[in-house]
Amino acid sequence: MSRGERMDAFTDLLSPPMYVVTAVAEDGRRAGCLVGFASQCSLQPVRFAVWISKANHTYRLARQARTLAVHLLPRDRHDLAERFGSLCSAETDKFAGLKWHEGPDGTLVLDDALAWFAGRVHDRVDGGDHVAFFLDPIAVHAVGAGGRAPLSLHDASDITAGHPA
Repeated sequence: MSRGERMDAFTDLLSPPMYVVTAVAEDGRRAGCLVGFASQCSLQPVRFAVWISKANHTYRLARQARTLAVHLLPRDRHDLAERFGSLCSAETDKFAGLKWHEGPDGTLVLDDALAWFAGRVHDRVDGGDHVAFFLDPIAVHAVGAGGRAPLSLHDASDITAGHPA
């Protein structure tokens, strides 16, 4: 068994939350993508990292954004995960027909998210085929899930990435 196969056996036991990250570039172009690699990464100062694929159109816009919005989706909104995970922002307006509003620092916030935060980009670190965006939270909206669970990796395992190969 190869090292990659052994790692797959480990990660197959995990089912972390999935996130939608939205970015608005300085020129107003907007994009969003489904992200599976993300976590709080510091307690003091509070910091959160989201890893965005270099192949993703959202990555190109996120490099130009000062602030990103990170959304937890409710488990019953697989349709949103599919939209942001299987379509390419370069070819499709993923926000058309959705309820959203402008958030802090010009971010784009999805109204149907379970919770969200806006974070200023503190740093970026190249990790291979993904880049980590380290975010300093500037606004958080998490009023309680009311018993609703966030969408997880296993919930979204049927979604095929929509970015160009």
